[in-house]
Amino acid sequence: MSNTESGKATFQGLSYYPWWLDNLADDATLEGAAMNGTARGADAVRAIVVKARELYEFQDFSFTGDFGDDGFLEIYDASVQGEPLKVVVTVVRNAAGQAQDLAVLHRPRNSLLLFSRLMHEKFAGNPLAEHFLADEV
Repeated sequence: MSNTESGKATFQGLSYYPWWLDNLADDATLEGAAMNGTARGADAVRAIVVKARELYEFQDFSFTGDFGDDGFLEIYDASVQGEPLKVVVTVVRNAAGQAQDLAVLHRPRNSLLLFSRLMHEKFAGNPLAEHFLADEV
């Protein structure tokens, strides 16, 4: 897989858009290594994911697909302000097939901390900012 256009997500050379972003349960949850606490509700989860994608300079997916009976997995490389990120996203579907519970792991730690601080800046003045680091530690 390659990504030749900055800011674009690709999987096997094709544009990638997560199916689950437009299919979130009303009571969806999102947790992440870069987050404090759990974001609750489809609007909150969608807002966070959309802002995160804006920070990524690119996304190169190495895997997207189902796992188990109700799971979906994404694995990709990205970067934020030139810092590399490895990302794993797990999505658990509810009985209706909607994305119910999401978990996101970013690594390495330095890039994760940068990402969290940038997300806090993006949500300045919004209660969602509380889920992210306010300043350097």
